[in-house]
Amino acid sequence: MSLLFYIVAAVVVLAALNVVLQRRPVYSALSLVVVLCSLSVVYLLLGAEFMAVIQVIIYAGAIMVLFVFVIMLLNAERETPSHRSRMAKWLGAPLVAAFLLEMLMVIWNQFPPSSTTSPARIDGSPAGIGHLLFGSYVLPFEVTSILILIAIMGAVLLAKKDVQKEEVSNPELEAKRVEERKSGVTSQESEVSS
Repeated sequence: MSLLFYIVAAVVVLAALNVVLQRRPVYSALSLVVVLCSLSVVYLLLGAEFMAVIQVIIYAGAIMVLFVFVIMLLNAERETPSHRSRMAKWLGAPLVAAFLLEMLMVIWNQFPPSSTTSPARIDGSPAGIGHLLFGSYVLPFEVTSILILIAIMGAVLLAKKDVQKEEVSNPELEAKRVEERKSGVTSQESEVSS
């Protein structure tokens, strides 16, 4: 079982790196699906079957459909490489190394090798999770749903502005659309008369 855990954990880490390093947003979203499904396997290995099923249904299913919908709505293409400054090139690697070292120290201090305390028991049943979610954590739950709604509305607004800018800034495109409309009307009239 521990070998399977390490294999799945390696898949999670590699897919998460692919999410960040991928230049195409759709491929990045698909890598995120792999991360979420692999995390559900980790939940199964830990004995949290309900969390594993919820992980697949809610996150890998519904939330990822939402992400892909927004990506398609924004018509996101391949990311263009930016020309970074010299300071970012020289300071990036040491800052990332310092961050990883700090995270390792925090994890090491949280779980000392000579720890004799047992972890707290948590009720992982659907009823227990429901009581926590809609009792103690109802405000973060509702705030998260409102943030997702605002993000979708912002994406739709941005997509509409881009289409309107394209029509205003490109008179040739507008003339072509007018011609297509006229020819479409003419072809429809000839079909009706015959």
